[in-house]
Amino acid sequence: MKKACNIGPTTGGRLFQCLFYGSPLVIWVCLALSVAASLGGACGTKSSKPEQEAVVVAALPPTPEPPKPLYTYVFHQEVTLKDYFKTLDRLVPWLDSLTPYPLTEHLLVHANPWLIDTLAETDYYRRMERGEFVFDQKSLVVLRPGDTLQIPDTATARRLQARIDSLWLDLNIPEYRLRVVCGSDTLFSVRVRVGQNKKRFQQIPGRVEDLRTRTGRGQIVRINRTPTFFVDPHSGRRLYTTRRDDGRRTRMPQIPWIETEINGVRHGQMLHPTTNPASLGKASSNGCIGYSEADAWRVYYHAPIGTPIVIRYDLDIPQPNGDTLHLPDIYGVRKHKRRSLDR
Repeated sequence: MKKACNIGPTTGGRLFQCLFYGSPLVIWVCLALSVAASLGGACGTKSSKPEQEAVVVAALPPTPEPPKPLYTYVFHQEVTLKDYFKTLDRLVPWLDSLTPYPLTEHLLVHANPWLIDTLAETDYYRRMERGEFVFDQKSLVVLRPGDTLQIPDTATARRLQARIDSLWLDLNIPEYRLRVVCGSDTLFSVRVRVGQNKKRFQQIPGRVEDLRTRTGRGQIVRINRTPTFFVDPHSGRRLYTTRRDDGRRTRMPQIPWIETEINGVRHGQMLHPTTNPASLGKASSNGCIGYSEADAWRVYYHAPIGTPIVIRYDLDIPQPNGDTLHLPDIYGVRKHKRRSLDR
């Protein structure tokens, strides 16, 4: 009976076909020719057809799966910004009773960073960019049915807490820049406004105050998460609404204010949002450090009580290319030093 044997492709891409009638000798001859042709191709024997490029597919190591959370918590009803902290204050202690490690608000949010992004979207100006005027931001919904919180496993929680414990704030006044630093790495920076270069009588303390932002080292000592009492420090008049950069009036926003202690003294020098971001990058405040409403949420969740802060006045900033950036001397520090030396 007539049989056919096809020996696989050689280097030249040709097929050796042998037709035989069951003869072992013919089969062995075919195999020998096939092997010889393959060896010839590997050693550089020319073929009548261009050789095909060999493709080697390396086996990739399997992608490690992310650690599974201990638990997940699903929201079943809407939560507005007004009730956001009330909700967390009920939820965190209950979740803490279920975890083998201390669970805090900051740790929970760092495990679910989408919360910061959601809160940042309540910024008045971000909403206006989408054509949405918001008179009272506290009415905005920040948590919806189906939103899910991941409660991290112990190893992840320890890693996140170590990261939180390594955070510190760095403010360079003439640069108008506040940096959030983890160890020696800058996580992000925000544009700020700083105190004015002048003195002015303020009704609240009842005396003339130097409005310049004070320098030194210190820490975060107090946080007002839900400020509701706003007063003009110059007139002492209570404020219920604020005029935005676009001329519209809205209610005062409910965003945390952070108090600092610098060189062991609490000057009332706060970190807080401004409703007028046009003032950022200027010496326009009464001594406080102001930033946008969106940035206020990011800073808040990276500056728990006890977080170190450094406030400096560096005019010469080394650049990566070896140059030096010379900043404007907004408080006239160098001029004052020259006068002191001349005396």
